[in-house]
Amino acid sequence: MELLSGASFQRLETAIQAAAMRQRVLSNNIANNDTPNFKRSDVAFEEMLTRAIGSQRTHALAGRLTDPRHIPINGAYPSPSPRVVTDESTAINNNRNNVDIEKEMALLAENQLRYNLMTQQVSHEAKMMRIGIQGSA
Repeated sequence: MELLSGASFQRLETAIQAAAMRQRVLSNNIANNDTPNFKRSDVAFEEMLTRAIGSQRTHALAGRLTDPRHIPINGAYPSPSPRVVTDESTAINNNRNNVDIEKEMALLAENQLRYNLMTQQVSHEAKMMRIGIQGSA
């Protein structure tokens, strides 16, 4: 039975982990706004996920894993793992720091909205499964 272990739920779980990681990275950027030679970092995930989903559309076969030893076919691929990337190429201050506090604050707010949306989606999916199992109250 594939209640909360489907590919879409796993992607949603990985996206929540990426948003939590991005929150930490952006907070670190903001905390080091005035640190000389500090280079801002970000989390690469959405672009990799888009590429992974796009590459799945090229497969002609549709399949379902019934055993963990089987080779995944179209849709059973795991989500890419989020990773931290550092922007070494720019400097916007005389101290060679590249943190733009306004941009970081805007990215932080955007990330918070994205995180809230994903956690609401997880809650909704769990609620729908509970209704499906127990029936409507």
